[in-house]
Amino acid sequence: MTARLCIPWPDKRLQTPAAHVDAITDEVRAIWADMVDTMEAMPGYGLAAPQIGVMQRLAVVDGSTERGQAVLMANPEVLHASAQPRDHDEASPNLPGVFATITRPRAVTVRFLNADGKIEERDFVDLWATSVQHQIDHLNGKMYFDHLSKTKRDMLLKKARKLR
Repeated sequence: MTARLCIPWPDKRLQTPAAHVDAITDEVRAIWADMVDTMEAMPGYGLAAPQIGVMQRLAVVDGSTERGQAVLMANPEVLHASAQPRDHDEASPNLPGVFATITRPRAVTVRFLNADGKIEERDFVDLWATSVQHQIDHLNGKMYFDHLSKTKRDMLLKKARKLR
């Protein structure tokens, strides 16, 4: 397993929806293992495969305080989102040095293909929910700052360009 480099914004792969995963293979398991290593090296609470240039609908999330609790997901989709919002500062290794406060549902129910190749539905709350929604955005070709107004988004990207 290896920590991989995250591709820099505005790489077009970060703006492109990822491909559906048909089955959990040894190759998928190896990508997940690299993704967990990459997430831990950042350190972060999640990672989507497009962030490392792999255009498959794969994500890992770990919102635990003790770490080592990563949930491995293929083709995750939100089935239900709570009406209660939660604000959280979000960032991305693909655009280092900047962050924004994003409002998302506090809890979500997500369906995904798990590491055993079985369809699983799981409830995520608070940081876990924020992270899984953030990763699903990446799988859909969106970045966290796409949730901002045009003015705030432009300011954030301008600041990021100055940091390069």
